Amino acid sequence: MVVPVYNEEAGIDELMRRIETVCATQYPGDYEILLVNDGSSDSSWSHICRHADTKPQIVGINLSRNHGHQLALAAGLEHVRGRLVFVLDADLQDPPELLGAMAAKIAEGADVVYGQRTARAGETAFKRGTAALFYRFLQTMTDVAIPRDTGDFRLMTRRVVEQLKAMPERYRFVRGMVSWIGFRQVAVPYERDARFAGQTNYPLRKMIGLAVDAVTSFSTVPLRFASHLGMAFGLLGMLALGWVGWGWLSGEAVQGWASLAALILIIGSVQLMVLGVFGEYLGRMYMETKNRPLFIVDEIRSQVANAEGANPVHEMERTLQQTYRRAAP
Repeated sequence: MVVPVYNEEAGIDELMRRIETVCATQYPGDYEILLVNDGSSDSSWSHICRHADTKPQIVGINLSRNHGHQLALAAGLEHVRGRLVFVLDADLQDPPELLGAMAAKIAEGADVVYGQRTARAGETAFKRGTAALFYRFLQTMTDVAIPRDTGDFRLMTRRVVEQLKAMPERYRFVRGMVSWIGFRQVAVPYERDARFAGQTNYPLRKMIGLAVDAVTSFSTVPLRFASHLGMAFGLLGMLALGWVGWGWLSGEAVQGWASLAALILIIGSVQLMVLGVFGEYLGRMYMETKNRPLFIVDEIRSQVANAEGANPVHEMERTLQQTYRRAAP
């Protein structure tokens, strides 16, 4: 189980109670829970350490700073060792008790089982409306069939996780990346609960940023739209030039300097908008070419990693390498 955590001190104990109960029931003695602290400014890391120090199944990963939810999830997927990987947010809006139903779908041959929301408790009408609009807009913009009304709440097989790890892009939209991978993917409908404690860590600004990441990662439609817009205004310019030429040949004065000034302002605004679209893609390409690591791990906390004389990060990496070698065909 991989759980990104950011400023969730009030809910971590309840989170651990519920997910440990679910894991112990479904996979007794054969599970691992990775809590990825994404640079929290509260005492979330202290709570994670307390659980990791007393329970061998718990691993705490502390990132060097706040990298964002999608990169924190990438850090968890990089370190997780299970044959099945369950992704869950720490706010408990997505019920961990659905693990059993998802595991049953995996047993039937699915590679990805994702939760699909039929209701969203505790959210404003504005957020529900914009979320519905976003998923429908995204379907028209991309060639990848990304399911509507889904988040990162899902159960995946190891081969899907390995494919995700092989995709190194910085601006990540994980649910879209999983859809792009393919294999057999099925939905489990559920009603999303209200947040257990605290306030949302996804304000409007972050939601817009995630939407931009989704569109630019999986679609070149904005670039084509900019080209089509340029051609349309070029055609209008040619028609206007013909109208002015006809007026000059017929000896009539061409009126409308105010409308001409307005037209210039409109065309200038469109040009700046087109440059902004190109600049967004170009800036993302520039950041990708730097090839910096997606995240930096400050500390890994677990009973194994904290053994006397062991370097936590190196010990975990060594264990991971041994596990992967054993799992290799």
